[in-house]
This record gives sequence, structure tokens and C-alpha cells, in this order.
Amino acid sequence: MSKMFTAAILIMVMQFGANAQVLPNVKLSTLGGANFQTQQLNEIEGKPVVLSFWATWCIPCLNELTAINDNLDDWKKESKFEFYAISEDDSRTAKRVPALVNGKGWNFNVLLDKNQDLKRELNLMNIPYTMVIKDGKIIYRQAGYVAGNENELYKIIKENQ
Repeated sequence: MSKMFTAAILIMVMQFGANAQVLPNVKLSTLGGANFQTQQLNEIEGKPVVLSFWATWCIPCLNELTAINDNLDDWKKESKFEFYAISEDDSRTAKRVPALVNGKGWNFNVLLDKNQDLKRELNLMNIPYTMVIKDGKIIYRQAGYVAGNENELYKIIKENQ
């Protein structure tokens, strides 16, 4: 009986671990107001997909996205990957997102998680939070930002292209 119980627990842990490594399917929206299902990100095959969770009021988030944007053109010349910045601004502050993105000249996809559904599904406590997905699996996670972290991110992108 003890071995059966242990085996059942092990199977549950393995299933939870596998499920925890997959991006959940949540409805977000684009800056233009169109619906976007995160399932689309899981379906991108053969190249990494970077997700950066941020908000307009988060200074480290803005610093990280600016650093990434400053390098993005060079990175794209050398590597094949997709990049999405996912705003965690709520319905009160989400109206600031388009102006901020345009003002900063950010040249990447921006999605809105106004109800923080994706953030909750992933059990993210703080932002900035960056993850890399490949073939539907989360392969890298980083909480917070310190200048230079974008170099580690690019190393992960290159290793997984």
C-alpha cells in the first residue's frame, strides 16, 4: 500500500511539474484592441518566444524593456525569436500603455493583461518578470531586473534558436 501511495504522489508531482512548465491559455488583447490567445505563443515552433511582464508604473520594467529595445534590431539580425511585452496595467492605468510605448519608440509586440489573468495563472508575484518559451514549454524564468540581465536573456535566446 505504501508503494502505491508513493507512486500516486510521484505521478501527481510529475503531472503538476509538466503542467507548470506550459504557458496556460489565457485571453489577452493587443494595443489595437484585438483578442489574443496565449495558445498562439505555444504553437510557435522551432524558435524561442520571450515574454516580458511589465507595467507603466514599474521603473525596473521600463529600464529592462528599454535595454532590450536598444539591442533588439541587432539580436534579430543574428537570431530567430519572437518578443512580447505583456502589460500588467489594470483597466485604470492601461490607457497609458499606448502613449508610453510610442513615446519610448519600443519596436516590439505589446499585449495587455488588464485583469492579470495570465499573471495569476503563472503565479507571478512581482514584475518585471521575463520568461522564454520554446515549443510550448517554459525553459527560462527571471524575476526582477538588474542592468545587464538582457545579456543573459540573449544568451538563452541564442542557445535555444
